[in-house]
Amino acid sequence: MKVLGGKWVFKLKRDQDRNIIKFKARYVVKGYMQRFGIDYTDTYANVADIDTIRLLLVMACFYNWECDTVDIVTAFLNRDLEEEVYIDQIEGFEEDPTGKKVCMLLKSLYRLKQALQA
Repeated sequence: MKVLGGKWVFKLKRDQDRNIIKFKARYVVKGYMQRFGIDYTDTYANVADIDTIRLLLVMACFYNWECDTVDIVTAFLNRDLEEEVYIDQIEGFEEDPTGKKVCMLLKSLYRLKQALQA
């Protein structure tokens, strides 16, 4: 099985006056190294069809139901992986300086091909 690499992505969040309000760091997997049929089999995202959403809104109006919306920002990161996926030791967290140890992912990371399956 191929061991995937990754890199840190750093961002600065600024307000309207361009003052720095937050520093953000995200570890991103090099998912482009994965091979279809070997490292993963399916890539898809569960999305609702616009006609289904319209039907639910019409039913909510007809029956006088309340509607709420939810946006789960970290949905991709909370997905449990069914396949075994290994990555190199994360830079800055090396336990073995020779780099011969790897990490097995239990949850999905950004840019991983399997992250879209919910």
